[in-house]
Amino acid sequence: MPYEDTVAALEAAKAVLEANGTAEFFDLFVNEIRDKSYTASHGGSPGPKTTFRQSRSTRFRLTFKLRSHVVKRVAASDGCWPLITNDKDLSPKEILAAYRYQPHLERRHHCLKGAQSVAPVRLHSPARIEALLCCHFVALLVHALVERQIRTAMADRRAKTIALYPEERDCAAPSAARIFEVFAGLARHRLYEGGRLVEIFEPRLDARQRTVLGLLGISVSAYEASR
Repeated sequence: MPYEDTVAALEAAKAVLEANGTAEFFDLFVNEIRDKSYTASHGGSPGPKTTFRQSRSTRFRLTFKLRSHVVKRVAASDGCWPLITNDKDLSPKEILAAYRYQPHLERRHHCLKGAQSVAPVRLHSPARIEALLCCHFVALLVHALVERQIRTAMADRRAKTIALYPEERDCAAPSAARIFEVFAGLARHRLYEGGRLVEIFEPRLDARQRTVLGLLGISVSAYEASR
């Protein structure tokens, strides 16, 4: 696009750098260049008596200089980030140790987009937003408690793995989503005839499901009626 003067051209170049977050790395310079061109006063091939009309145009040339000291400073801090805390009693080493544990807490959030399938919703009432977030929090808490219970029970029984994966492959750290999936196919059926209950077909637990219930401390009677 045409620019009226060097100031406008320089501002346009700076805007491009700022949009890409690189303005601090360059010094920019804009020079004004005046070009001359000549056009014959008549059509056809020019001859000895042809006169020419001179026209002038202005263009801008952008040059730059790399700020090497800024690049060097930024390169030295590449990969570093500050740790901020309101705990004034922790030493720098203890702060780093506490931060390194944080990813284990944040890893729980993968359940939101995974098992809980959280998706954008449109709620106009703050009360409904709070209620929905509360439900998701409770679900996250249940996931965490289920995993803690079964992994603690496995450690107490010195069971390194449990066959939870497809094809009964071993799993060393059972997830709540996988545990729930193991019980997903269970169902209780009721047979009615003329509005009268004829028979109840109780679900039948396999050995793997019974093992998981035992580790979770849940009675088999929660799924199967006494026989």
